[in-house]
Amino acid sequence: MIDIGDKAPDFTLPASGDRTITLSDASSPVVLFFYPRDDTPGCTKEAIAFTGMEDDFVALGVTIWGISADSVASHEKFATKHALKMPLLSDEDNATCEAYGVWKEKNMYGKKFIGIERATFLIAADGTLAQVWRKVKVPGHAETVLEAAKALHS
Repeated sequence: MIDIGDKAPDFTLPASGDRTITLSDASSPVVLFFYPRDDTPGCTKEAIAFTGMEDDFVALGVTIWGISADSVASHEKFATKHALKMPLLSDEDNATCEAYGVWKEKNMYGKKFIGIERATFLIAADGTLAQVWRKVKVPGHAETVLEAAKALHS
């Protein structure tokens, strides 16, 4: 399990907006939020919250990326439907989810299944994990991440 101070696992993934994103190419801090599924209630609220605060993150020099196992085509529909600005990365083989320890056994309505645990990682400009949030609850989360991003500059 990776934690604060560890080097963030590198990845190269296809993303919405006809992009390919490689973490090690980032020269500024990154908020990487893992979410279970496009266009579901909690995931939509979380993505909209980060989009609504994107200007605040950009002012700090922080990039926001969302990541799930959904396809790029699904991400494109999700982004268009909800006017999401940040790139949504597609981890269809779950390799990046596994590297970050968010591909987990989950339990919903008594049914066990494997899926993405909602989690967010604040990655400092040097590629180390500055902050880690696991089992994220959506209300107020984007604000909490923004406060942590501000602390990178103090």
